[in-house]
Amino acid sequence: MSSTALRRRNRGCYTSPFSGVGMEFLPPGMPADQSGVLLHETGYLPRNDWWNFPNHFSPFWRLYFNARRGHKVVFADAEFDLGPEHLVLIPDRQLFHSAGHEPVPHTWMTFQVSLRLDPRQSIPIVLRPTATERQLLRELARQFSGIGTGNRRQVLHLSLALLHLVLLHPEIHWQTDVPTEALSRTIRYMEAQPARPLNLGELARMAGLSPRGFGKAFKRHQGTTPGHYVTQMRMRQAAEMLAHTDESIEMIAEKSGFPNRHYLTRVFKRLIGDTPAHFRHQQKGEAG
Repeated sequence: MSSTALRRRNRGCYTSPFSGVGMEFLPPGMPADQSGVLLHETGYLPRNDWWNFPNHFSPFWRLYFNARRGHKVVFADAEFDLGPEHLVLIPDRQLFHSAGHEPVPHTWMTFQVSLRLDPRQSIPIVLRPTATERQLLRELARQFSGIGTGNRRQVLHLSLALLHLVLLHPEIHWQTDVPTEALSRTIRYMEAQPARPLNLGELARMAGLSPRGFGKAFKRHQGTTPGHYVTQMRMRQAAEMLAHTDESIEMIAEKSGFPNRHYLTRVFKRLIGDTPAHFRHQQKGEAG
């Protein structure tokens, strides 16, 4: 692909975590799995000679690694060069610009994390990669055979392995306020049965709280309301069935807790920006 064609195809990652030149996995609008990580996209370009996207402010995290110098991320008060000496992590909802014209090997990931950063954490998070992380990055690059194409299964597994290691770096400070065991048990109950009708009174009793107290505690620890959280889980379940089964959209809507196909389509498009049918077509087309 020519440099000009690559630039036309690369739309960057703004409100959507999908750049047009990476390997796409699960869309936003759904909770992380039990590992606490939801991977949206992994990409690798051996000669990325144009990386100029201003005013990023997005609801997802990013990881950047360049095997050579030549690109940078720009914040209001400082610039940070990308290069082989470090990994750069940028949490969600941070305003920054990306800039670069040099043809350098460029690796990136967009993802979500269920944990919350300590407000005192410095941004961006600049980490020195370990030997294991460097090996995973080299292996990840080898799995790409073209622009956004390659061994999808290996890219997924290597990406998640790398993210799990990176997020354990002691330089990253997470909030220590954790939910009570009763609230954690209630959340696990909700996650195990996302299609079950939502009953706030029942959930509040399980958590040992009043309905009002349950709503406040839930939002404090999960960052959203119980209703929206259940919708996110149903969306995740529907997306996984769309990507990995041949079930009809009507049956997927029923199994994932939506009253009908039309309601699933409306919520899917509102949260993900795509229809279930088109999302399935893209996922099936990229499998392999």
